[in-house]
Amino acid sequence: MSINEQSYAYGASKSSIREIAAYGAARKAEIGAENVYDFSLGNPSVPAPDAVRDSIAHALTLPATALHGYTPANGLPAARNAVAASLNRRFGTAYGADDLYLTCGAAASISIALNALCNEGDQVIVIAPYFPEYAVFIQNAGAECVEVMANPETFQIDVAAVEGAITSHTKAVMIDSPNNPVGSVYARENLEELAELLRRKSRELGQPIYLISDEPYREIAYDVEVPWVPDLYDRTLVCYSYSKSLSLPGERIGWALVPNTNPEHDLLVPAVAGAGRKMGFVCAPALFQRVLIDCVDEPTNIDAYVRNRKALTEGLAKIGFEFVEPQGAFYLWMKALEPDANAFFERAKSFELLPVPSDSFGCPGWVRVGYCVSYETIVGSMPAWQALWDSYQH
Repeated sequence: MSINEQSYAYGASKSSIREIAAYGAARKAEIGAENVYDFSLGNPSVPAPDAVRDSIAHALTLPATALHGYTPANGLPAARNAVAASLNRRFGTAYGADDLYLTCGAAASISIALNALCNEGDQVIVIAPYFPEYAVFIQNAGAECVEVMANPETFQIDVAAVEGAITSHTKAVMIDSPNNPVGSVYARENLEELAELLRRKSRELGQPIYLISDEPYREIAYDVEVPWVPDLYDRTLVCYSYSKSLSLPGERIGWALVPNTNPEHDLLVPAVAGAGRKMGFVCAPALFQRVLIDCVDEPTNIDAYVRNRKALTEGLAKIGFEFVEPQGAFYLWMKALEPDANAFFERAKSFELLPVPSDSFGCPGWVRVGYCVSYETIVGSMPAWQALWDSYQH
């Protein structure tokens, strides 16, 4: 083949989430948006804070070279200082600007972290159910994606199963809390147990095992602690995006953090910069770097998600559906009414319901229902969910 076969395969297979969203958009054009209940994309319905608009308006008064010009590859010093200062206030840390690399969203942060760490033949463990693009990012870094199922009762990390998956090729474990797609938040005790395992296995193998903590949903949690992972395990890299916390998914702004408590900090910082360079992820969007300077401590408004979560869970529970009560993020992990999640999705689609079947998340038999939609969509969908339920009753 005259083109890159791996790239062709990724492009030809596409993301199931985006395929469903594209179908939903076409269906809305056909029969009206109010008649389609699209729960596929994690696209926040909550508007960005007013402070974001004010920051953009102020930036537009700057000279063009300042507004639109290149920034340093790792980001404006003022923006990195602002992020570091915010983290220090929140978590009692002592990070500096040079510990951060500003990125084009969480996808770039994760890709940079993986490419900074991995060599050909390494393995990266992911906790299923997991965001399906992790596998793409891991394979692109030359590593193998190793799936380990979470505890099927609690959807916490099954530390014993992680131990069973660790080999001499294990370079990192990747976690996501609050979790996409389940909405679970890993408890401090669960993370402490994982950290102790990784310390022990690093000693036994004579080589470090890293922890990559993907945290775009950190600010969307419902009366539960979201532990700061570097406090529990020093060989952690943190990946973050403002897509959810500031409702800026299309602006692609985030960061990768190498905590200064990481024993390999002085090697990892240039490795992160080099990974960004070799993949072309340099100079994150300049306008939104400036927004971070002004808005890094803006509180996340989760009121709409709290309301949506209540309406969705109460409505579905009344019908009879089983699901995991979400502790964070804005997804409901719901049991399909048959073992084949894709077949369940196809039947749901006939009622204009568009959840995401669980197979692409590495776990059969469930669907992800995103409740970052309008409240009206959730309330309006209930007769369709009831009709779907009724269609399975004999």
